[in-house]
Amino acid sequence: MSITAEEKKELFTNFGGDSTNTGSTEGQIALFTHRINHLTEHLKINKKDHSSRRGLLKLVGKRRRLLNYLMKNDIEKYRVLIKELGIRK
Repeated sequence: MSITAEEKKELFTNFGGDSTNTGSTEGQIALFTHRINHLTEHLKINKKDHSSRRGLLKLVGKRRRLLNYLMKNDIEKYRVLIKELGIRK
């Protein structure tokens, strides 16, 4: 099951500041985190789904790069975001 438009708007409202601000770094990280959690649950059931596993690894890499960017530019937003999303690091 993919993310619905309402869930996406809610994510961007909570983390991006506005539902139309889909390019914000915080909103993109929240969206990637939601998709990563969904794929992780999928792969717990479907262990041999290597295509989804590759997609998951690509998403994790994208999120990592965005987190590094946010950490360099605004450390306080970074700390708040990882605490709210429950990302460990």
